[in-house]
Amino acid sequence: METLGIGSRIEHAHFGRGIVVEVASEFYVVWFKSQNAAKNVSKDYDGLKVLEAAAAGERAGGGNISIADIEQALESILDRKLHQVDMVPLAAKWNNGTLVLQPSDTTLQNKEIPIETFFHKIVMVRDRMRLIEQKINAHKVLTPEEKVDLQQYITGVYGSLTSFNILFKEQHHQFKGNSKD
Repeated sequence: METLGIGSRIEHAHFGRGIVVEVASEFYVVWFKSQNAAKNVSKDYDGLKVLEAAAAGERAGGGNISIADIEQALESILDRKLHQVDMVPLAAKWNNGTLVLQPSDTTLQNKEIPIETFFHKIVMVRDRMRLIEQKINAHKVLTPEEKVDLQQYITGVYGSLTSFNILFKEQHHQFKGNSKD
């Protein structure tokens, strides 16, 4: 088999489709989406089928990787992260709990919400605020001063949401506002 270049698309007998991300002297490092990991595959492995070959020193589709290609890849990753659900554990003491909203007018009914549902919504707000923060920091037109100005509003929102930190099991998932230090 000819030596494949980075970007070659292959199919592995056990791991499925993958992309060559590195070439060593005796094996390829192949990223398999099905495994969500890179695996070393011997260059002489019989169960490897080439779907699209890139010559050594080239990438599939021809040409070199440009800054625009890298920017497009990063934007794609950020977009996928937007839709990715991060598993954030609820503190055990709140499991199967209920949030009760009780109006002062006793003729009105209480509203009960499972704490897990409420917590999920809080986590979604946190994740969307983080995405806004990333988009501001990566914005190509905003000046550094404008980015700092907008960042102050986001930090203020995080500070307002710190009351909900009691729901989080792990501290690194919690909201953090301005510290006084």
